[in-house]
Amino acid sequence: MIARWQRLFVAAWCVAALGWTAFAWGRPWPWMAAGWLLLLGSHATVLGLEFLAAARVGRQGPSPHPTGRQWWRAWLAECGWSPRMWAWRQPFRSRRFPDNFPAADGRRGMVLVHGFAGNRGFWLPWLKALRADGRCFAAVDLEPPLGGIDGFVATVDAAVRRVHAATGRPPLVVAHSMGGLVVRAWWCRSGGQVPVHRIVTLATPHAGTWMARIGRAASSPEMRIGSAWLQALDAAQACVPPVRFTCWYSNCDNMVFPAATATLPGADNRAAHGLAHVELAFAPQVVRHTLALLDAD
Repeated sequence: MIARWQRLFVAAWCVAALGWTAFAWGRPWPWMAAGWLLLLGSHATVLGLEFLAAARVGRQGPSPHPTGRQWWRAWLAECGWSPRMWAWRQPFRSRRFPDNFPAADGRRGMVLVHGFAGNRGFWLPWLKALRADGRCFAAVDLEPPLGGIDGFVATVDAAVRRVHAATGRPPLVVAHSMGGLVVRAWWCRSGGQVPVHRIVTLATPHAGTWMARIGRAASSPEMRIGSAWLQALDAAQACVPPVRFTCWYSNCDNMVFPAATATLPGADNRAAHGLAHVELAFAPQVVRHTLALLDAD
C-alpha cells in the first residue's frame, strides 16, 4: 500500500515539474528557477525544520550535544538519503530482493522490520548483502501504513517463525525506528517463547519521541513521550524472559529525539553520533557490527 501511495506522489511531482516547465518556458529565467527551487527544496525545508526542532529539544538531554557543523552535515546527508528512500527504493524497488530461504546450512538468518511509512524496500542494501552471503532472511511489510503498532505484531511473528523453521536457529531481528517498538510488542505478546538470538534496534523511540506529537497516524499517540502505550509496553516486557538488545542511537537524529529516548535500560546501547535518522540505518559501522552478530554467540 505504501508503495502505491509513494508512486502516486512521485507521479504528481513529475506532473507538477513538467507543468511548471511548460508554463515558465519562454519567460524570464527567474520564473523557471523559482518553480524548480520550490519543487526541489520543499522536502529539504521540511527536513530542516525537523533538525531545528531536534536541536532545540536536544539541548534538554545529556551531552554530547552536536556542533553546528554536525547538524549541517546530518541535514545534508538526510537530504540525500530521504528522497532516495521515499521516491525510489520503497515505491519502485521493494521487491528487488525477495525473501530468501536457501537450503539449511546451519547458519543463522535475519528478520528485518522497517519503520513508520516504510516497506521492505528500505532494506535493499542489507538484503543485497545477505543474499550475496547466501543467508536466510525475511523483510516484512507493515500494513496498513497508518495503523496502530499492535496491529503489526502478527506480521513479525510469522516472519520470525519462518526464518527459525528454515534455519533451525533463532534468528537475528533488526528493526528501524517504529519497527523496534513493533518487535518489542511482539516479544511481549509471544511471552518470550519464540527463540530469538538478539534484537537490534536502529533509531527506535523506545521512550517515545517529541516528533510523535505532530503525527496523525494511529501509532503517533503511542510513540509520544510518556504515552500510556509505552508505559504498558515497559511493564509487559518486565514480565517476559529477557532478550539481548543492541540499540543504536544518534544525537543528530531528526525524528527520534532527545537522543536518550532511543536507548533501553540494560541494553547494549551504542552511540552513532552525528548521524541522521535514515542515514543511521546504513552507516558502515552499524551495518558491519550488526551483520557480524549473525555469527556471534
